[in-house]
Amino acid sequence: MNVILGLDVSTSCVGWCVLRASDGSLVDAGHIALKDIRCMFSKAQKTREDLATLVSHYDVEAVAVEENLQAFRPGFSSAKTLITLARFNGIVSWLSYECANLQPDFINVNHARKSVGLKINRKSSLSTKEQVFEWSKENGMGDFPWPTKTLKSGPRKGHVIFDDCCYDISDAFVIARAYVNDER
Repeated sequence: MNVILGLDVSTSCVGWCVLRASDGSLVDAGHIALKDIRCMFSKAQKTREDLATLVSHYDVEAVAVEENLQAFRPGFSSAKTLITLARFNGIVSWLSYECANLQPDFINVNHARKSVGLKINRKSSLSTKEQVFEWSKENGMGDFPWPTKTLKSGPRKGHVIFDDCCYDISDAFVIARAYVNDER
């Protein structure tokens, strides 16, 4: 079965999603945890290992990567952060090329959301990440076993909540789904 591999790259977590190329249905999804790794090169090595494993399990037809941000926006990430993210996005893009022997397609996040019919409500009490996550659960990832964590301290100690990596996984889903939609 030919699949599309969608990637959402950040220096703390790389979300990935595998969709059937024929219909965009979910095959698998997950994340590469990088938060506890400080060195950029060690992050790259871990990512390479996990991407190689993914590519060995699936017949990857295409790799779609969320395009890095193109402009600085006051009140959001600093210029230094944007440069670091762009650098790591380039590294991961090269690693995906190296592992899958496929040139990745870069998809702008706004284009991806429009392609899949995801409208972000700026007046919502939910953040953009939360809206993308909810949309993903309602549009193809409802049965996916989303990673959770148990809070260890504070007033909500013992509560089980969705892990932050869920946002990266759902972003990868949107990127992969947009690729499938654009290719149809």
